[in-house]
Amino acid sequence: MYAIIKTGGKQYKVSEGDILNIDLLNKAPKETVEFTEVIAVNDGKALTTGEAVASAKVTAEVIVEGRDKKVVIFKKRRRKDSKVKRGFRRNFTKVKITKIAA
Repeated sequence: MYAIIKTGGKQYKVSEGDILNIDLLNKAPKETVEFTEVIAVNDGKALTTGEAVASAKVTAEVIVEGRDKKVVIFKKRRRKDSKVKRGFRRNFTKVKITKIAA
């Protein structure tokens, strides 16, 4: 059984027991989070979408909050002596999916 949820402007395919990094939620460790914006649910037999999954929700437990590794953005224009180097570290919340209720 898996579900497709939407959080932080991104979509994730999750099943029970999955651990994933999502955008920062400002929640304490061991706190539970419910994702009500479920796009699709597959129960092993058929994929359900649309109005049929309006009441579905996915429950997750917060493991830890942190920051990802630095991503370096480097732009260079050839023969123009123009270079830009920037870095970016994303704040994330690591969650473990505990239950999918369809």
